[in-house]
Amino acid sequence: MNSLSQHACDHLAELLKGFGLAATTPLSNWIDGALVAGEGEEITLINPATGEALVSYRDAGTTLIERATQAATRGQREWMALTASERGRRMNSALRGLEGHEEALAQLESVVAGKPIRDCRAEVGKVREMFEYYAGWCDKQHGEVIPVPTSHLNYVRHVPYGVVGQITPWNAPMFTCAWQLAPAIAAGNGVVLKPSELTPFSSVVIAQLLECSGKFGQGLPKGLINIVNGLGKSTGAALTDHPTISKLVFVGSPQSGRMIAEAGARRLVPSVLELGGKSANIVFADAKLDEAVAGAQAAIFAAAGQSCVAGSRLLIERSVFEQVTSRLARAAEQIAVGLPSDEVTRMGPLQNRRQFEQVTRMIEAAEAAGARVLTGGKRPEGLPDEAHGYFIAPTVLVDVTPEMEIAQQEVFGPVLIAMAFEGEAEAIQLANETRFGLAGAVWSQDVARAHRVAGQLRAGTVWVNSYKAISVMSPFGGFGDSGFGRSSGLDGLREYTVPQSVWVETAPEASVAFGYGSGVG
Repeated sequence: MNSLSQHACDHLAELLKGFGLAATTPLSNWIDGALVAGEGEEITLINPATGEALVSYRDAGTTLIERATQAATRGQREWMALTASERGRRMNSALRGLEGHEEALAQLESVVAGKPIRDCRAEVGKVREMFEYYAGWCDKQHGEVIPVPTSHLNYVRHVPYGVVGQITPWNAPMFTCAWQLAPAIAAGNGVVLKPSELTPFSSVVIAQLLECSGKFGQGLPKGLINIVNGLGKSTGAALTDHPTISKLVFVGSPQSGRMIAEAGARRLVPSVLELGGKSANIVFADAKLDEAVAGAQAAIFAAAGQSCVAGSRLLIERSVFEQVTSRLARAAEQIAVGLPSDEVTRMGPLQNRRQFEQVTRMIEAAEAAGARVLTGGKRPEGLPDEAHGYFIAPTVLVDVTPEMEIAQQEVFGPVLIAMAFEGEAEAIQLANETRFGLAGAVWSQDVARAHRVAGQLRAGTVWVNSYKAISVMSPFGGFGDSGFGRSSGLDGLREYTVPQSVWVETAPEASVAFGYGSGVG
């Protein structure tokens, strides 16, 4: 093991010890208010920056899923016994548990996920933002009264599912953990959440800090949040198949999303799928090109392109195509690619070898099909000698045609393809010419055209003269292979409730009909 790898291992061990997770086998689960070691096969995490072993832990397995669902059931009952206002107060109070731990949590995420430390610090802030927002919704989930044409009082209330199962990805484990936990418990549910087996620890720490923050019984109930870590084929399958789980929420790839939806369908359990994207970033000739180039750069190269909303397809009006692509290539070459722990790093490695090999293969296949690399496509220069991990330089490809694999399939890496178009109609056609429909953007100073084009994009989120402006207040989700259902905003909260219609007879002497005609009309 080289010195860089050893330093990362030592740093991770120190972080795990600080959060109480350190043991011969790290305590990689949070169940019923306690840290618990897994019981299954050993899983070894690899350092994304060096490609060497980082730490090993054990798969949770079926038994721990059973314990977690039982705990979530008890915790949910205790939670729903409180008033809605009290639940909101306790969600806000739970955030105190994060105080003083923000930097350590960011460091933990950076080491394991391979994300630049500056990005991880920002994501810790997002955890707080999400819980604050949904805490405010606890006592504002109003029902409605329906003026039915009978003598009944008919009202609708939104009730929780009970216990929900959540599965989150390796590209943003801390962000997606809070993104799903907060609305789920605000709606009144108990939770069993399984992070990716590649990034297990930050979600455990978040649950631990939130549940342990309460003083004198004023925190979250023990067992309300449970985190189980392990492989999809074992722990994941046990979670999706468990009869206690009343709804499934998955963030990840379309391939895995199909399996989650099928598992739910077998038990007639609904699901929310937030899957991949192949988002089109459309630049018209009248756009402010300085802003458009900066926006296109951030859209794809932030997080090393490992983002479901990455602007991986840049569609440029032909008259400014050469100007935009040449400027973008020069800008890409200036991005500071380096170790996740370095304060100046803007882009780190890919998170794992499988993804690195997939991205590399897709670049090579695109070149073989006729695409041309303007910049990147290989290991970046200037990295430390011991950084043998999964680094790929920011890459820009031109001479790409719509039928190429790289124009149709999600790369999930720092790879941008640029294609030219003539006029609005072709721009819209190219933008909608994939099975994905997660996000898109339009850059133009013509306000009418921007609205016109945005309205015709088959995408759940569309930005105008901007990219990746995401808030917990606004719904997020997609069409087609990008999944169904919504996260965040009121729509995200509603995904965790079921509308219940209640009919109360008010007539002194109501008629009771055989069929659907009861009541005085």
